[in-house]
Formats: sequence, C-alpha cells, structure tokens
Amino acid sequence: MEPTPASVPAPVVPRNEEPFEPAETMTPAAGALDIPVYGYRVINAFPHDPNAWTQGLIFEDGQLYEGTGLRGRSSLRRVDLESGRVGQMVEIPEPYFGEGITEFDDRLFQLSWQESTGFVYEQESLKLLETFTYATEGWGLTQDGQQLIMSDGTPTLHFLDPDSLEVVDQVTVTFAGAPVSRLNELEYIEGEIFANVWQTNVIVRIDPDSGEVIGVIDLSGLLDPEEIDQPAGVLNGIAYDDENDRLYVTGKLWPKLFEIELIPEAE
Repeated sequence: MEPTPASVPAPVVPRNEEPFEPAETMTPAAGALDIPVYGYRVINAFPHDPNAWTQGLIFEDGQLYEGTGLRGRSSLRRVDLESGRVGQMVEIPEPYFGEGITEFDDRLFQLSWQESTGFVYEQESLKLLETFTYATEGWGLTQDGQQLIMSDGTPTLHFLDPDSLEVVDQVTVTFAGAPVSRLNELEYIEGEIFANVWQTNVIVRIDPDSGEVIGVIDLSGLLDPEEIDQPAGVLNGIAYDDENDRLYVTGKLWPKLFEIELIPEAE
C-alpha cells in the first residue's frame, strides 16, 4: 500500500495483517497446484508521470483516469494515454490519502486509505458530488456492472450498493485454501477480479463468487531499472479497455505505463 522511496515516510503495515507468505512464491506454487500462471508480452509503452503515486487506474469511454496517493499529493486525474499528460486534475486535501477509483453510471468513486471516507464525482466535470463513509481502510476499488467492489488490505472483498454505498456482500479471497491479504488495486475483467498483491510483482485473478484465486500473473521485470530516474515504488495499477480488449498496468512513481498481453506460462 505505502512502500516508499527515501523521500516519503517508511512503509506502514495495515492493522495486524501479516504478509501473505506464499506471495513471493505464488507463481511456482500455482503451477504445482494446476492454477494457471501467466507471463506477459509488452505491446506498447506510454509515458507516465513519475511523480504519481498510483493507487487506482481505469480506462473508461476512451479516457484514462488515475487516482494517486500520499498525503498532500493525492489526486484524481484524467490522463491522455498516448502522451501521459494530465488533462484535468482534482487535488485531494490533507489529511486524505487517496486510494482506488472506479466508474459507475457516469460517476467516479475514489477511496481514501485510513480516513474511512470516499468521494463521488461527476465523471465529465470531475465535480465533487458527495462523500461517503465505510468501516474499514480503503485500498482498491472496481465494479462488476451491478456493485462496487472494495479491498481493504485484508483477505476480504466488500461489495457495495453503488447508490446507497452500503456493504451488501463480502467474500474472502483464498489461494489453495489460505487467505490472501494485501489485495490492493482492483480491476473487474470479463467476470474475474484482477488484484495487485501489495509489495509483489503478482496480480491474482479471483473468482468473485467463491473468492478463490483462479490464476496468477507474474509481471517481474516489467520496468527496466535503467529507465528509472528516481526510486520507483511497487507495481500497482490495472486498467482494462473492454471495447478493444486492451490491458494496461503501471506502478507507483513509474515513468511508464504498459499495454500488455498475457501469455500462459506453458507458452
């Protein structure tokens, strides 16, 4: 969630959650359990603001939207994919630490980390419409066409009614029966939930009904260290262009955003 370079505060482990120990070995473990494992092929690389602490990323109506974090640096942005330039930005004031974003019914929703407060914006203007509260921390956010889906750093995913913003359902995410914590940025893709596992190069593919991890994506080596001009953070940010079947990923303080194609490990 908040692994940081030297210029910002040290990482904070949320609540009493311990790291999910198999995360670093999840790829070989998945293969041994006949859970599909995927590598990647880079299709395109686009400029990305290297000062953006990426917390949420979506592609909607031909536009890229990004939510960024860190107190005093949090924002919601409309970004030009090709150039990486910010076309419009709403700054999130302190003490809020911006988190995941999603779109539903011409509204943009954004979480905050420890402040238990979410923001709802008009998608076209980015005008703030209302705020809402929740009982947990806020990490990642996506939607399945009917409900918002929120992660909070624990193995629990919360399903929210997009109008009342009340929790209507929950599911526990498991990998081979073990709870998976540190689920960060989320994206709903063709009936599955894709989730970054914080502080790893792993994205897990989750069955939203059972919570079971049904696939593992290893994005190790995606960002070339020679392209980094400041200490970069971890992988975080998944966006899907469903009209053109394009998958985009980036990371905190990364200078690039990538369009990738997933490749089964067997290939």
